[in-house]
Amino acid sequence: MKKTLTIAGSDSTGGAGLQADLKTFQEFGTFGMSAITSIVTMDSARNWSHEIDTIEPAIVKKQLETIFSAGNPAALKTGMLGDIRTISVVRDLLDHYQPKNIVIDPVLACKGTAGILLSENAETIRTKLLPIADITTPNLIEAGILSGIGDLTTLNDIEQAAKIIHEFGAKHVVIKGGRRFDDRESIDVFYDGKSFDYLSSPIIHTDNNHGAGCTFAAAITAGLANGHTTLAAVKTSKAFVHQAIMAGAPFNAYLGHIWHGAYRDNGNRLT
Repeated sequence: MKKTLTIAGSDSTGGAGLQADLKTFQEFGTFGMSAITSIVTMDSARNWSHEIDTIEPAIVKKQLETIFSAGNPAALKTGMLGDIRTISVVRDLLDHYQPKNIVIDPVLACKGTAGILLSENAETIRTKLLPIADITTPNLIEAGILSGIGDLTTLNDIEQAAKIIHEFGAKHVVIKGGRRFDDRESIDVFYDGKSFDYLSSPIIHTDNNHGAGCTFAAAITAGLANGHTTLAAVKTSKAFVHQAIMAGAPFNAYLGHIWHGAYRDNGNRLT
């Protein structure tokens, strides 16, 4: 049994964060483990405003030491880390244990918030996590911040951002264009330092997409754990998330979740 690890925030609704990661890991036939870095809550009395309570970095360290005491996972991902000190702790532990197949999801924003959260962490992610990333999975907003370009509005912008992010040390970069880039196709751009691959799927016009970004990175993580190449893992992840969004359902008046079992329900094998 392949072990996979998520170092991420908790979403009590179960749609995103480490809950989405663990569901995805199991769909791919891997054994998921988690280190909680923060707890995200949403206030229904205040128009679903988000609050983030971070876990003390020393406790994050103890969680990781517990996990790594059983040996290295086959692959791991980071999500919302929530604190610059936590980013440093994660880097120190990864340097010590030297795991393979590191997926960095540079979470700088939450759906449903009025602006960017934790954007002050961008420089620390840039200097401490991107250099050890086998692949990083920013969305358009995160890629614009990490690259320093700002708003990415054209395919050329995305390609330039991918090149810059690759120069920070990430071996592979996939920038999630989603429906922000094109109103007909969801276009993701994959870069390996030499060439680009453009991955597209039809836009699904729905609000039931909570957790799609976390799930995308988690599916890549599980694919790498199962021995797939990076590009193959990304392609399968895109198909997995596409079907999960198609089968999504409302959670409450404010958001709807994707369904992590959709790919399996449609007869696909993920191991």
